[in-house]
Amino acid sequence: MKSENIDKDSRLYNKNFLQSVNNAVNGIVYCATTQTNITKQLILGTIVMILSLFYDFTTAEFLCLTFAVFFVIFAELINTAIETLVDLYVDVYHPKAKIAKDVAAGAVVLTAVNAIIVAYFLFFRETKISIMADSIFNQVISSQSHLVFVAVILTVIAIIAMKAVFKKREIAKELTKDTFLPSGQSALAFAVLTAIWLNTRNLIVFCLALILSLMVAGNRLNDKKTFGEVLFGSFMGVLIVVLVYGLTVFKM
Repeated sequence: MKSENIDKDSRLYNKNFLQSVNNAVNGIVYCATTQTNITKQLILGTIVMILSLFYDFTTAEFLCLTFAVFFVIFAELINTAIETLVDLYVDVYHPKAKIAKDVAAGAVVLTAVNAIIVAYFLFFRETKISIMADSIFNQVISSQSHLVFVAVILTVIAIIAMKAVFKKREIAKELTKDTFLPSGQSALAFAVLTAIWLNTRNLIVFCLALILSLMVAGNRLNDKKTFGEVLFGSFMGVLIVVLVYGLTVFKM
């Protein structure tokens, strides 16, 4: 019996470095085969790495790109580990278990936003081929795509800030079921729609993007959002993009 207990305990520890590496690889494989998000991230990471072969990146730029890709996957692995650990100890719904999972998922979202920003500056920034002697501000305002990209980021920040305010009021028990809460998804959808129009001025592309935005708005209505909340959120997204674009162009 004693030797049997020792054998069971030994399974909890790695005997050597090779076993440690093997177990680590098994963990990654498990996540890649069972977690849809990690599978998608690995596919996107592979595509990004292949695309990087066609760009003349400096060593620093390539390191930033590689770090961004692996950082997202790393955060998703940690998120999976936390969710598994929480499920191991909590069999029923518990508010603190939900907080642990939400915070871990929030970390993944932040790393994903970071990766998008890195990819934008490395792959899509128009000022990458401009004269380096120009000031940063002149580069920013001369790039229409840069303006709308910043506007969309500001929309996301505004949505997060708005959700944070309402969440704080909810914790303080100042909210009721009938409290007016604008739709963040609608705001983001119509911000992207406005950005597409300002960038392309193509009616066909705009109509396709409009259909997708209306589908998002319709989905929010099905999720028991009121028409006013969806309309206000949509208007907020459009307004932020137009203001950022308009004020910057006017300043030029």
